[in-house]
Parts: sequence; structure tokens; C-alpha cells
Amino acid sequence: MTDIQFGLMLRAQFPAGDDMQRRFAELVEQARLADRLGFASITKGMHYSAAPWWDLQQFPFLSRIMADAPNLRLNFGLVLLSLHKPLDIAEQIASVDVMSGGKVILGVALGYRDVEYLAFGTTQKERVRRFEENLEAIKRLWTEDVVDMKGSHFTLAGASVGTRPVQKPHPPVWIGANADPAIRRAARLGDCWYVNPHNRIDTIVRQVGVYRRALDECGKPFPAEFPARREVFVARSRDEAIRLCAPHLGAKYRAYQQWGQNEVMPEGDNDLGVEFDELIRDRFLLGSPDEVAGQILRLHRETGINHLIMSVQWPGMAQSLALDELHMLAEEVFPRVRRA
Repeated sequence: MTDIQFGLMLRAQFPAGDDMQRRFAELVEQARLADRLGFASITKGMHYSAAPWWDLQQFPFLSRIMADAPNLRLNFGLVLLSLHKPLDIAEQIASVDVMSGGKVILGVALGYRDVEYLAFGTTQKERVRRFEENLEAIKRLWTEDVVDMKGSHFTLAGASVGTRPVQKPHPPVWIGANADPAIRRAARLGDCWYVNPHNRIDTIVRQVGVYRRALDECGKPFPAEFPARREVFVARSRDEAIRLCAPHLGAKYRAYQQWGQNEVMPEGDNDLGVEFDELIRDRFLLGSPDEVAGQILRLHRETGINHLIMSVQWPGMAQSLALDELHMLAEEVFPRVRRA
């Protein structure tokens, strides 16, 4: 039996001008269904100034959604850690870990958009230092009674968190990374590398080697839980899957290209503006239930990835399609994977 967990990514991004109260109610319906269907986790990303989309913010969204999906782990995937102060993030995450009964995952990443750095009073140049300082401070705040630490953008002087996380020593820390240096940083600082959804699978296979070597240099074992996020769409045939998802998935990746996501991807796999037929090649998990199950198994065999977090809806896609996707995945794809 293949021990693979399946998670649901709720981007909560919609076309500008959409009815966000109605869209939120639909996301609650998706979360409740995922909980009933036996998904393992629910994920929400973090971005600010999300044009051309409207977006719901990560912390209030996951804090609210946990009441509707009480069995699912809550993946803050990813917090753009360089934008924030460590005491705030440490207390917020600890509070949600308490309220959820110890189900929080802290995913963190650098971010890559100037509009976000400038709005929070920092720069791309400062991001790595701020990221590393913040992560060190958060771990110390979770595990020490009192913390004294001076960072480049904060001072902790006799600081302590208002509540400790339920999970000990702290919630798992997943570090998102696209490029090889960031993967080596994830090996050094995180409980695992959280594999991004953008790179082609052949790129990820190569980068798992980078990750393994970096772990060896740090004297750390390969993690028992190795998560990845992928764009996934299942239908009765591959042609139908592509027809249904192409307008929405294609628009999302054109927006990524506009945002500059490609600039932090590895050489040779850093053009998200190509035609859709080229974009999907060896990148997304698309097709019939048999095909998608086979793609998941191949990804698992070639990389060791065993917690697959799936985006199944993109801005503008109908709720009925998303609900059908969840049923098909849970009832037709997951059993095929587990039997393999």
C-alpha cells in the first residue's frame, strides 16, 4: 500500500469584482466536502495586492475554515516570512494550533514580488536575512520561556509568546523553494522542503538530488513527510480535462508570469508564458482517473513525495466543477493510488 496523503489547496482567488461573500460560502462547501471525503489537509497561500485577482487573506481564512473542516490539518502554505515580525507570527500560529487541537503546519517562503516588499517597508535585498532571523526567533519563542534576540528589523527583549503551540517542540516547518540555493536553505532550516507547483517534474527529480546532498551536509535524515503542491484536474479523458481547465489554469499562470514568478525559477525551466500545450508538459497532473493516478504514482516513485497538496480550482472556474473534482479524486483516483 502506498502511503500518500492528499491535501486540498484553496487559493481563494477570484476575478476582480466577483461576489466574494458568495465565493467564500463556496469555499466553505469545498472544505466541508474535503473533510467528509477523507482529505488530510487544507492549504491557503499568502499574497498581498493580488491583482488581477481578488483574494481572501490566509490567517483569517484558515482560522475560520478549521471550524468547517475539523479533521483536516491546516497548512499555512506559505507565509511570506520576510514581510513580517517574528513575535506576531509566533503568537498567531501558536493560537491557531491551540484552537485546532494541534493541526497547524507552518509553511514559509521568501516571496518574490516588489509590490509586497515595498508595502511592508522592506526590499528583496533584505529578504534572506529577514527570513532566517524571523524563523530562528519564532522557533526560540515557541521553545524558550524568555527570548532575548536582536535582529536586523526587530528586538526581542525579555519576550515570550502568549500561548505555546500544542505540537512539540513546535508545529512542522515546511519551507517553500523554487531555485537550488533556496532548496539548500530549506534543508538547513526546515523540517522539510515544500515542493513548489511551478517547476516541471523532471526539474524536481533533479532538485531532489540537490536536497538530499544538502541534508547529508547538514547531517539530517530525509524527512518522513515530503510535501508538494501540484495543479491537478481529473475528468473522463485527458482531452476533456484540458478543455475544462485550460481557460482558468492558463490565466492563472499568465498572471504568475506577470508577477515575476518565473524570475525565481531555475534556469531552463523558467518560462511560464509559453503556450498552454507547452506549459502543461511534465508540469501538472491532468487526465482521466487512471492517468492522474499513474502520474501521482510516478511522482511518488521518482521523488519520494508523499503528501500531495492539490489545486483543483482556478479563478473563474465554476463551483460545480470543483465539487465534481473532489468527488472524482476521492472516489476514483485515491483508491487507485492506494491499491498500487
